[in-house]
Amino acid sequence: MDSPKFTAEPSSNDTAERDAATGDIAGSDVTGLRSSASGADRAPAMFDVVIAGCGPTGAMLAAELRLHDVRVLVLEKETEPVSMVRIAGLHIRSIELMAMRGLLERIREHGRQRPAGGLFAAINKPAPKHLDSAHAYLLGIPQPVIVHLLEEHATQLGAQVRHGCTVTDLEQDDEGVTVGLADGEQLRTRYLIGCDGGRSTVRKLLGVGFPGEPSRTETLMGEMEVGVPQEEIAAKVTEIGQTHKRFWLRPSGKGAYSVVVPAAGVTDSPEPPTLEDFRQQLRTIAGTDFGVHSPRWLSRFGDATRLAERYRVGRVLLAGDAAHIHPPTGGQGLNLGIQDAVNLGWKLAGHIRGWAPTTLLDTYQSERHPVAQDVLDNTRAQMELHSTEPGPQALRRLLTELMDIDEVNHHLTEKITAIGIRYDVGEGPDLLGRRLPDIDVKGGRLYDLLHHGRGLLLDRTERLTTGGWSDRVDYLAAPTAALDVPCLLLRPDGHIAWIGDDQQDLGHHLSRWFGQPTN
Repeated sequence: MDSPKFTAEPSSNDTAERDAATGDIAGSDVTGLRSSASGADRAPAMFDVVIAGCGPTGAMLAAELRLHDVRVLVLEKETEPVSMVRIAGLHIRSIELMAMRGLLERIREHGRQRPAGGLFAAINKPAPKHLDSAHAYLLGIPQPVIVHLLEEHATQLGAQVRHGCTVTDLEQDDEGVTVGLADGEQLRTRYLIGCDGGRSTVRKLLGVGFPGEPSRTETLMGEMEVGVPQEEIAAKVTEIGQTHKRFWLRPSGKGAYSVVVPAAGVTDSPEPPTLEDFRQQLRTIAGTDFGVHSPRWLSRFGDATRLAERYRVGRVLLAGDAAHIHPPTGGQGLNLGIQDAVNLGWKLAGHIRGWAPTTLLDTYQSERHPVAQDVLDNTRAQMELHSTEPGPQALRRLLTELMDIDEVNHHLTEKITAIGIRYDVGEGPDLLGRRLPDIDVKGGRLYDLLHHGRGLLLDRTERLTTGGWSDRVDYLAAPTAALDVPCLLLRPDGHIAWIGDDQQDLGHHLSRWFGQPTN
């Protein structure tokens, strides 16, 4: 029996975003904008950090904060895990981050590895040669599974997670944030982080602008059974896939197929599509509806592309889809959010623990905002290459030829997988500001030394010391012959903050990233 009442993820068509305020708010110390309690009624801070949203970004951020003994509460509006089983792809940089925190083996048990090729605009090319990573593959994993594993990791570290809790209000002052919930409860926290998705309530309450483009196209996605032989499906998918890149039927296990097909238009409705919508569009595109029936979940997504003007207003910050939305082509969204969390976690923890330099938290926006802008740009380009119009198709054929040049393929793959990122940490060699791959070091692998989210000094000279920063930065002498620099300082996110061999210069950079020494 056909019915539209199936679990669906929120539409990314962003029509609900049109009522969001677009005015900028000057200064990162501006107080909150909405109030549900007077100053006299405020209770002492109950938490160091409250996180709105327990998706991959919120769960990863909670875990990162708990590595530094920060008191964390995560509020998730859903009472039960979503039933839709979209397969998420962890790209190389996210896989590396999982290895850094000792999570990779646990996660890899639930995923499927495939080569890191054919990522840009689904142009079918092999993975480029010599990708500089010990984890140069794509890991496909059901999104509910990765969310569960990351939430489990956060709670094992001591984070509290409350389901069925919706943030409806906030007010901030010089000492913290009062968070109002839908049931009337109020919480007090030193910082609030909005990881609550593309329709973020936290972002709207802040009045942070979310400029960009609304959806121009929409795609239907679901999981259902089919009524024709697999051979017939494969032949038709191969034929249609020559021109329609947003079209496929793929076996998803237990007799069901994952079905993706362009929608007839862009709808303002947040309701999921019906099975009849799928049948109609399959007949329009492929000439047959493949006898689809018995849907397990149905969903839709658009290609809205938006980037928050600011990631921080005083004691309230944004991360993940709350800060940026874009089409799913290239599979970068979940990865971008996880990487936001790892960049932000240690910096916010440093402020809460009292050792962070005053400017450290500002580097979250200065580093991650340009990364998101680049992702938005490359997804815009990829969506153009998915068009069936003659011009974009000609451009796609040209780029397909160019990607036979390994340097071109390599560049685009590094862009999609985020291993080409270089943060602006100052003048120096090209290696400065980049992430260090998981190289062999004395006694094992580099990433095994980063499980606790601390900095790391790798010293080939065996003459330097972390001194008064030893409570925040670990030390490894004579790490490996693979390094062709005398010494380097790694941040907790694995990016290189300093290269050199002078103790005084090292002390300056330790202060820049890890505050003043304790003695």
